[in-house]
Amino acid sequence: MSATFLILLTAGSIALLLILIMVVRVQAFLALLLVSIIVAIVGGIPITEITQAIQDGMGGTLGYIAIVVGIGTMLGEIVQVSGGAQRIADTIIRSFGENKSQWALAAVGLIVAIPVFFEVALILFIPLIYDMTRKTGRSILYYGIPLVGGIAVAHAFIPPTPGPVAVASLIGADLGWVILMGIIAGVPSAAVGGVFFGKFIAKKIHRDVPDYMEVEVPESAADRERKLPSFGMVISIIALPLVLILLNTGSDILLAEGDPVRRWLSLIGHPFTALLLATLLSFYLLGTRLGFTAAEIQKIASRSMEPVGMIILVTGAGGAFGQILIATGVGEALVGLMEDTNMPVILFAFLVATVVRVSQGSATVAMVTAAGLIAPIVSMGDYSAPLLACITIAIACGGTVLSHVNDSGFWLVNQYMGLTEKETLQSWTVMETIIGLTGLAVVMTIGAFL
Repeated sequence: MSATFLILLTAGSIALLLILIMVVRVQAFLALLLVSIIVAIVGGIPITEITQAIQDGMGGTLGYIAIVVGIGTMLGEIVQVSGGAQRIADTIIRSFGENKSQWALAAVGLIVAIPVFFEVALILFIPLIYDMTRKTGRSILYYGIPLVGGIAVAHAFIPPTPGPVAVASLIGADLGWVILMGIIAGVPSAAVGGVFFGKFIAKKIHRDVPDYMEVEVPESAADRERKLPSFGMVISIIALPLVLILLNTGSDILLAEGDPVRRWLSLIGHPFTALLLATLLSFYLLGTRLGFTAAEIQKIASRSMEPVGMIILVTGAGGAFGQILIATGVGEALVGLMEDTNMPVILFAFLVATVVRVSQGSATVAMVTAAGLIAPIVSMGDYSAPLLACITIAIACGGTVLSHVNDSGFWLVNQYMGLTEKETLQSWTVMETIIGLTGLAVVMTIGAFL
């Protein structure tokens, strides 16, 4: 088949996928599977091999991401329920002081959202934003934008959140390098998009705490009696898997193959083991030692898995879609297109993710879909581990920019901060775009030297 036909097939598959999800309202998991079958048939894959290709793509993806997301979600839930997230917020805010409160809130969002989902982190800390807004009389955006900026960066850039984990799995990027590049790109993105832009937009749009949010939530007796964990303990638990994974990545560079330290780090620093150790430690330090019973800890762990089932399935279907595209020969066609336009692979990955993001809204679906399209290019090239990590973050950046009315995050910020749709576009959408473009600039700069 000609390269032109394969590229048109790819474009058509994306268009069909978006129509199914946005117009027909087919669930994303089913839409990805259906489009994968259609592309396989049109792309000339033998009928008898289609289901096996889908199975291989889904199985290869889920064998990795299901474990990482599953264990990581349990860790995030115990950090939240134990009061560990609140302890981080209290300590950082107190340490930074009022004059640097925006930096403190960006740090809170960035740290806490590493193990928990965007929605959870926002709901958890919006009362803190309300309290600071009431005390100072400033616009809620002065405090709210830095917080959601930090949360958005962690959600898109730093594993073990599902988006970057899924992309890393689909394109074969080392998670240690992804964490490192995510932090390097994420910190300046949170600073520019969250803190600096937050100061600017707060002068343009003044909003107080929404009247419908002025509700006192009674504190239960159990919550009052239970002691909060220490700041150092919570930070250590969150940092443990990140440090172990980074040590494993570093050992591959610094230590000779066969070195016993390198062999042990390859086990202990693997994402599976690192997250498992941190989660088990959190069950004891944030659970048992703080007065939770074994039954309560088990309930917390089980409850944490409820919202991630669909994320895991969608990611697996994205892997199947990518496998089908590889089997049709789209990889060679996309490589040819990229070479004809003389476009760097990092920028190409960003643009693909951006198109999907703007079209259908979900950052995670955009990242998974874009990774499926970029995976054939990666499989055709010889890219270093650091460059693959940069490509991963570029896809994350594309999945972040231009959030608008088809994104659930848009409406969460709209409602919790009492903004009009226009004001949400002026604040949240611009912030997300600044974060994505800043992150892209960082990885493009790094990629130029790789």
